Amino acid sequence: MEEETQEEIQNEQETGDGKIRFKIRYDYKGRPKPARFFFGGRDTEEMAEELREKNVALWRNVPVQGAQIEKVDLMEIYTIFEEEEEEEIAYAPIELQVAVDSLDDIVRFVARSEFRRLEVVEPENITLSKKEVERLLYKINETFEEHERWRKRGRNGDNI
Repeated sequence: MEEETQEEIQNEQETGDGKIRFKIRYDYKGRPKPARFFFGGRDTEEMAEELREKNVALWRNVPVQGAQIEKVDLMEIYTIFEEEEEEEIAYAPIELQVAVDSLDDIVRFVARSEFRRLEVVEPENITLSKKEVERLLYKINETFEEHERWRKRGRNGDNI
């Protein structure tokens, strides 16, 4: 029988089911789509809404290993003037409530460009052993390396 780690024991005592629950916010950026031949153009708010709808469908319908999406909240679309792009850009935010088995499973949620904020809902306290900290840092590094490979692949035109 596999030994339970200190983190798992602590989580089970505080939540009853051993899960870590958190809320995470993503803001999906809408880039305006210029019109072609006098029609078909879409403004930044429409594009942000469309991108959010696609991602909400993925969050609701595609299982994520080690995680359960418990709730998806859509928030009000907002616009800000971005000096780099010299135009108004709309953002369509969502907030997910997620339950995961371990801190390692949270890494894939925060390693996204849309990530804005994370709030741990429960447990109130998390205690990590030395080995668990090492495993978490390894997972973070592994995720960054994977994103770097994707970025390089995209620049070289090797998209699959």
